[in-house]
Amino acid sequence: MSYTNGLDDPSAYFQTAIYSGSNSELAVTNDGNSDLKPDWLWIKQRSSTEDHMLVDSTRGVTKYLQSNSTGAEATVTSRVKTLDTDGFTLNGASNPVNAAGATYVGWQWKAGGGTTASNTSGSITSTVQANTTAGFSIVTFTGNGTDGATVGHGLGVVPAMVIFKCRDTTNTDWRVYHQSISPTNAVSINSTGAQYSASSVFTSAFTSTLLNLENDTGVNRNTSPMIAYCFADVQGFSKFGSFIANGVANGPFVHLGFKPAFLILRNITNAGYNWWILDNKRNTFNLTDEILYTNLNAAEFDGSGHASNMGVDFLSNGFKVRTTNTGINNNGGTTIYMAWAENPFVTSTDTNSIPTTAR
Repeated sequence: MSYTNGLDDPSAYFQTAIYSGSNSELAVTNDGNSDLKPDWLWIKQRSSTEDHMLVDSTRGVTKYLQSNSTGAEATVTSRVKTLDTDGFTLNGASNPVNAAGATYVGWQWKAGGGTTASNTSGSITSTVQANTTAGFSIVTFTGNGTDGATVGHGLGVVPAMVIFKCRDTTNTDWRVYHQSISPTNAVSINSTGAQYSASSVFTSAFTSTLLNLENDTGVNRNTSPMIAYCFADVQGFSKFGSFIANGVANGPFVHLGFKPAFLILRNITNAGYNWWILDNKRNTFNLTDEILYTNLNAAEFDGSGHASNMGVDFLSNGFKVRTTNTGINNNGGTTIYMAWAENPFVTSTDTNSIPTTAR
């Protein structure tokens, strides 16, 4: 794995905020002196059953998608009011984001500050909001339903992971391209299915400029508006990979080159398992075991109360699996991960001290 750049202050590009709902207008402010104005905001109620809610500055805060649903994009004006210079503001009473007495988490990524540009690199013209420093771009385009279509993503490096959704049609899965999975396979973040053949989804591995698509309705439905969230590996900030599970409580250690702030894990070998979401704000010390699931509207699950003590340790340079639970540690199976940093293990000027396996 090669990194094209380094990033010393992850909090400028990713933040997690936890808050309690108020039933009235509520400003949620990030910790510290960050000036992170989110371009992608993902909210989930922790205390009870509610759908995930994903908005971004390209589509506008009144348009939302749900990671646990195959539903189309919906428009509502009563949830997110604004994306602010240090967080976000919510409107009045709304169970998915701001019910009185309920607890919530909001994950936030910075892209291009809401500034978009037309990208004509591919056979389909796209609208791209990119932050090449943080390795993140938001890409919108209209599908043409044609095998071999290409779409410019604006990262300037090969994406490590891309999450796709058709915006105007129900019953279309979220599609995930991940560099640890063959480009002929894919997974869906709304589903418990194992990886599946993606010969009708992706043409081939993505490049430093293009997403290579087939005619699948989840990535390239004819005349439909599509969205793709694109991510690259960035030294000290983000990493996307996989590990082989060992099935024991003294589980695998995964070197990231940073202390994680946010982690998604998924067993892709077997069907029937959920996508785990862990972060450093809902758990401030190890074991990190307060679990939400991308594919479920369920309330937060306390992994410490499970027979296999479900959770991982967040360490200074990576994470260590501390459970026999087969959702992430099924002996001999492959688990993929998506991780963003709290602190880099070394700074971008200390690359000579980074192990070659981490570069």
